[in-house]
Amino acid sequence: MTALLRLAWPRRRGLALSALAGFATLASGLGLLATSGYLISRAALRPPVLELAVAITAVRALGLARAGFRYAERVASHDAALRLLADLRTRLYRRLERLAPAGLDAFRSADLLGRLVGDVEALQDVVAGALAPPLAAVLALLLAMGLVWPVSAPAAALLAAAFLAGGALLPLAARWAARGPAAAAAAARAELLVRLVELLQGAAEAVALGSAGRRLEAVTRTDRALARAGRRLAVSAALVDGATTALSGLACAGVLGVTVPAVAGGRVDGVLLATVALAALAAFEAVQPLATALQRLEETRVPLRRLKRIETAPAPVADPPAAVTATPGPLALEDAWLRYGPAAPWALAGVSLRLEPGRRVALVGPSGSGKTSVAWALTRFRGLDRGRATLNGRDLAQYAQDDVRRVVGVCAQDAHLFDTTIGANIRLARPDARLEEVEEAARRARLLEFVSGLPDGFETRVGEAGARLSGGQRQRVALARTLLAGFPIVVLDEPTANLDRTTAAALMDDVWEALAGRTVLLITHRLEGLDAVDEVLVMDAGRVVERGVPAELERRGGHYAAMRALAA
Repeated sequence: MTALLRLAWPRRRGLALSALAGFATLASGLGLLATSGYLISRAALRPPVLELAVAITAVRALGLARAGFRYAERVASHDAALRLLADLRTRLYRRLERLAPAGLDAFRSADLLGRLVGDVEALQDVVAGALAPPLAAVLALLLAMGLVWPVSAPAAALLAAAFLAGGALLPLAARWAARGPAAAAAAARAELLVRLVELLQGAAEAVALGSAGRRLEAVTRTDRALARAGRRLAVSAALVDGATTALSGLACAGVLGVTVPAVAGGRVDGVLLATVALAALAAFEAVQPLATALQRLEETRVPLRRLKRIETAPAPVADPPAAVTATPGPLALEDAWLRYGPAAPWALAGVSLRLEPGRRVALVGPSGSGKTSVAWALTRFRGLDRGRATLNGRDLAQYAQDDVRRVVGVCAQDAHLFDTTIGANIRLARPDARLEEVEEAARRARLLEFVSGLPDGFETRVGEAGARLSGGQRQRVALARTLLAGFPIVVLDEPTANLDRTTAAALMDDVWEALAGRTVLLITHRLEGLDAVDEVLVMDAGRVVERGVPAELERRGGHYAAMRALAA
């Protein structure tokens, strides 16, 4: 509850309005039944009709007010809940932005999807149904006591005891009964989403390899576990609801039991007997949602813990208190050391390189040699353990991360294409770009001719992760996006990965033409297009083992020459 209150505090006005509207609803219902009881009892004595006019009007007004306040309570509670969830999602996305990409290694993509969608949505009903009802119930109890106490103090005391049992003991019992099933349901729901996403993403491979049946069986087992946990939750909720209903009946009977003798003894007006009994019954409308609210609160324990893990995950880098404005200039690593854990091997071990404005440098080496770690260090995706990464002679730690990434851009080998149009994917770099600018970026990436030949042109949808495009076309869309952004310094991370040699060579020719005049760091394990670079650095096991121009490196007969021989 404490965590939920902290979460809901920014929307406290909306929740307070919801609680007040809920109390007004309960008060209207309480007044409606109490007045109706009085009206029926009084009418049985056949007084002049004018004596009943006020009660008749009150019954009509309270009936209409109850419906109106209920509507207002629903609107206020759901408005506050939805706004709170929007705030939470925004906060989580901003946190993920600071964690990406290096800080997201601890999370699976499907699991992150579950946290951002399922876990956040799990809080919606709790915010609407667990925070405001307790406050409304307390106010309703005070109102009921105020109505019953003047008529019969023993009846008021009995009602308070029944209210305490129904509003505190039964909800606590419901929470205790829901603890195990709620945790099991949350875990099963998260696992089911992960299995479903992985099954859908790998459906073609699973069918081709004959493993689709096993994957479906795993999904079925997880779904059955979720259903079992759901049934256990439903049973406990039904038992508590039944107990609350039974308790309300017992409370009404108890109030009658202590009030009837008072009526017989002449201490209480008999006309008020039905008023007291129905007021006691109406008061339990405030108790009914409390057990469900506390059970839902228990169900949010695991989602809150999972969301908290995102918010408390350590960020790989942090912005300085007073950042320096980043401007284009020389970008360098000076004796850079980097590893991804205290016991992990060094991903970078004393790497030094310098990118002068307009210079092209290639970083080559086998997979795992530390090339991508260089890109992460130069773009402030990851901080160094030792050494320095500098821009214009200043340590990158003195710049805000966003400022660095406005100067240094990365065109990654796995650049994500969203399931939207080609134009929208290119505009991701600059959402306000005009069509002419998008076309120019596509032309420089040698993509315009292909797009112009499509029936819908730039409005052609690319499918999930660009599935409707070839590997080369996806790379060209990513390159056009990078060109549209206008980065002065560009890091190309494996731009020819997964392409055949002819396509890779043609793509690199287009890349060098498109990036003419820019500072470029090309990271690759392939050797197409290296004749256009000013210097080649060969990496192995986190170290730069060779450097020089391609022709000179090939004459030395070292690592670069061996890579050339293997590629031949």
